[in-house]
Amino acid sequence: MKTLRSLGLLLLLLLPLMASATHIVGGELDLQYKSGSTYTLSLNLYFDAINGDPQALDPSLVASIFVKATNQRVVNVTLPLTSNTFVQYTNPACSVGSLSTRKLVYTKEITLDAATYANPGGYYVAVERCCRNISIGNIVNPGGAAQTFYLEFPAVVRNGAAFIDSTPRIFPPLGDYACRGELFYYDFGGQDVDGDSLIYDMVTPLNGHATAAVGNTAPLPSAAPYAPITWNPGLSATNQIPGTPALGIDAHTGRLTVRASSLGLFVFGVRCSEYRKGVKIGETRRDFQLYVLNCPTNVAPKLQVHAANSAALYRPGRDTLRLLPGGNRCLTIRYTDPDPNSVLTMSTRAVNFTVPAPTFTTSTSGTVRAAGAPDTLTATLCFPDCSDTKGKVYLLDLIVADNGCSLPKHDTVRVAFTATQAPNAAPVLTSSFPPAPASTADAAPTVVRVTLGQHYTATLAGTDADRNALALTATGEGFDLAAVGMQFAAQNGAGQADGTFAWEPTCAAVAAMGTAGGLVVHFKLTETGPCVPLPQERAIRFEVVPVAEVAAFRPANVITPNGDGKNDFLRMPDLPVDFCDNKFAGIKIFSRWGQEVFASAERGFQWGGQGVGGLYYYLATYTDGRKFKGWVEVIP
Repeated sequence: MKTLRSLGLLLLLLLPLMASATHIVGGELDLQYKSGSTYTLSLNLYFDAINGDPQALDPSLVASIFVKATNQRVVNVTLPLTSNTFVQYTNPACSVGSLSTRKLVYTKEITLDAATYANPGGYYVAVERCCRNISIGNIVNPGGAAQTFYLEFPAVVRNGAAFIDSTPRIFPPLGDYACRGELFYYDFGGQDVDGDSLIYDMVTPLNGHATAAVGNTAPLPSAAPYAPITWNPGLSATNQIPGTPALGIDAHTGRLTVRASSLGLFVFGVRCSEYRKGVKIGETRRDFQLYVLNCPTNVAPKLQVHAANSAALYRPGRDTLRLLPGGNRCLTIRYTDPDPNSVLTMSTRAVNFTVPAPTFTTSTSGTVRAAGAPDTLTATLCFPDCSDTKGKVYLLDLIVADNGCSLPKHDTVRVAFTATQAPNAAPVLTSSFPPAPASTADAAPTVVRVTLGQHYTATLAGTDADRNALALTATGEGFDLAAVGMQFAAQNGAGQADGTFAWEPTCAAVAAMGTAGGLVVHFKLTETGPCVPLPQERAIRFEVVPVAEVAAFRPANVITPNGDGKNDFLRMPDLPVDFCDNKFAGIKIFSRWGQEVFASAERGFQWGGQGVGGLYYYLATYTDGRKFKGWVEVIP
């Protein structure tokens, strides 16, 4: 394992820090939306667990919210300490006893109501605390330098509507050190639950108004502006840690990089700004520290790539692998490291494609140049038989990493390849269902209407010219076929599959349709075997309809109840038939003055006018809310 060989040098470097009672490594504020007007305000403070004065660990801190446009104080919030954990190393095996950082979380739920937080210029939150580590080497008077934790957020209402925003979450802080003259990298990129765009840049850390004279008492934050720390000569926001390159951050990914040229402890500041629809709505800042140490020499590992069973070396940038059906689709990778006791690990990264991914068929890690261990390791990587790049050149990075400290070193070979698969015609699915209209999208179900109580059957057939095994299935969309009386049987085989669907809908099926008004069944023809095409599918929407009406509903509007057996009664045999729970509820007949003269719940009612001539009005109702009304004249 590659660890620090010169612990004495490290301890000597850190002796000034050990005598210090200062403690702040860095931190950031965070504001997360919960619900309604409730948000969670948090301060993540990073504390030197080795050299920090335990008496400086605050049980609570005060955060103040200000109106950005006027610097007017809105409220002070006391944040109690709720969590105390250690910051982890990227590689725990690289940890050193003289470098340890705690993450202290101070948090409280707060209310941001629309009546108070509606200023269009937005707001900012600040927490001030002293002091930074005395051994910081890139700023003036580090032992007297304080820190202002700073966050901006927008108004919670915009154009009369709620405007919800949560602070982007910057990725966890690093517990690592950097080696002088070696490239150091770390991902400070964040995630935003609102989907806002994030932009990163390096900023000068804020000092603020707190001073060492305050001692261990956390001061009440003052309003902006906050004085920045003072850089040592030759340093600036764009050159916070000198080197080739100096410390910088990718504006879009948040990846930090530096190849430091000097030993020491360095503070740096990063800002993450969030934009919505091209407009900046907030920002958060993180201050942190980075140790730069002398590390043991660590030579990067090396790898070579060959086509399996071939002595020819793959030449990146010049060769393109051509993977053909039935041909060799595997690579042999040899990787090694000149350093003793190196643990090496292989991995892959697709550059311009997603699936299908090649896989290792052998072990991808091991130790080299140790007692009983080989000098070189070998791995085999194979591409799936069904890889098909459709004529495009795909790029795949093969990566070997060692276990060096503080961060692994890598060697990468980018492999370019094309791939084709053996021809395989898609199977064909036919059925006795009605064809889908030409104007209907392929995924839209075809509608089949079945009369209540009528037996309905349909047949399906699948064929495959390549004689591959086929299987027919039927699946209800959100329901079980058997639960609504549907039956499906299939005879599957090589190159041929046949299925039969049968259904006699009942009122239980009508109830299952609910408000959707139909039941969708997906009939799928699937081919099994290597490199199979996508399944063929038909979606059918079954709708249950009532028994056809006897005739149009046209009741008589004149009755002559004179006993001659002709038109003596008002009857309505042509009322719409009952359809499961949608039934005839009753009829009422009223005089021209609105007085009810007749009522019946029987579909087969008859009314003879009660011997009184004149004009009457009727109202027939159904349980589903349908109504039929009209008039009838009685001529005695």
